Amino acid sequence: MSRLHASIRRTMALIRKESLQIRRDPSSIIIGVVLPTMLILLFGYGLSLDVSKVPIALEIEAPSPLVTSLISGFRLSPYFEPFVVTDMHSADRLMASRTVDGIVRIRNNFPRQSAFGFGKVQLIVHGADANRARIIEGYAGAVLGAWAAQRQAEGYGAEVGPVIVQNRLWFNAANDSHYFLVPGLIVLVMTLIGAFLTTMVVAREWERGTLEALFVTPVRVTEILLGKTLPYFGMGLVGLGLCVIAARVMFHVPFRGSLVLLGISSVLYLLIALGIGLLISSAVRSQFVASQLTLVVTFLPAMMLSGFLFDIRSMPKAVRILTYLLPARYFVALLQTLFLAGNIWSVVVPDLVILIGMVFALGALSWFITRKSLA
Repeated sequence: MSRLHASIRRTMALIRKESLQIRRDPSSIIIGVVLPTMLILLFGYGLSLDVSKVPIALEIEAPSPLVTSLISGFRLSPYFEPFVVTDMHSADRLMASRTVDGIVRIRNNFPRQSAFGFGKVQLIVHGADANRARIIEGYAGAVLGAWAAQRQAEGYGAEVGPVIVQNRLWFNAANDSHYFLVPGLIVLVMTLIGAFLTTMVVAREWERGTLEALFVTPVRVTEILLGKTLPYFGMGLVGLGLCVIAARVMFHVPFRGSLVLLGISSVLYLLIALGIGLLISSAVRSQFVASQLTLVVTFLPAMMLSGFLFDIRSMPKAVRILTYLLPARYFVALLQTLFLAGNIWSVVVPDLVILIGMVFALGALSWFITRKSLA
């Protein structure tokens, strides 16, 4: 029997052994299938960066036809749910109780000021959530701007004709944050399956001594690594399939890129996650410590520093430099580009090259650390 044939037989036996272990161990199924499904549902339906139906108080001191035409924009807007009050004390009470998130104050001299061309409307926004406050300010400003443009077009404004702004959102015409969040969710699912699950399983075998038993057999380090990673590689592909189906069927996220590029980039990132899991478990050899270290090194950075939730350009410079070391940064950029923009080669090619380099680096490092030795 040739060496290659013997090596293949040993590797297949290890893969079969690991597959049977996955079937017998409910925790692996929970982490590999149940948790990704829960993440898809929780992040897909529970997390949204969109702001709609904002409760807002319209404080009207002196009703008039002009004021009525102004507040009609807030009544008809899908972004606001107005409460009409007649004094500032009532509006302030609604704001303090968090019944409303903003106040549009229209003073009794607004019609007279408007006749002279400088009508003023005061906008007060609850600032506890700075990002939400900025969005509300933008929505309210758009309503007021549309009303002013309409008045000007009807001949009530200055002699100069109105300037009409036509807004268009490229790559996300629906202005739906799910288009941005759901592709990034794939990163979390594959990180969970690839790094966290592999780390737990290998560290558990170190604790039980089963890996030490393998070291007295003719099995090589490469065969051990393949036997440990390939079953979880398959689970990662299943998780990828669930995420892609959920993105298209449940959340209607468009996909404008190539399925081949999606598959290649996902395989590369999954290999990186598996390599990180093997690296941590081989170095630590304790389930508890390995799981905590994996959470800090992979899952949390993938959520917080990859561009999945927060724009990297708004982070401090030191943190931005740190993100260049995170594979999740490049995978998030790839997924969002492939889903929303298409095959933009100036983005896809550099990120793929970096991921390929990380695969080889982590593979070599895992092979070096997981050597056939008890040291």
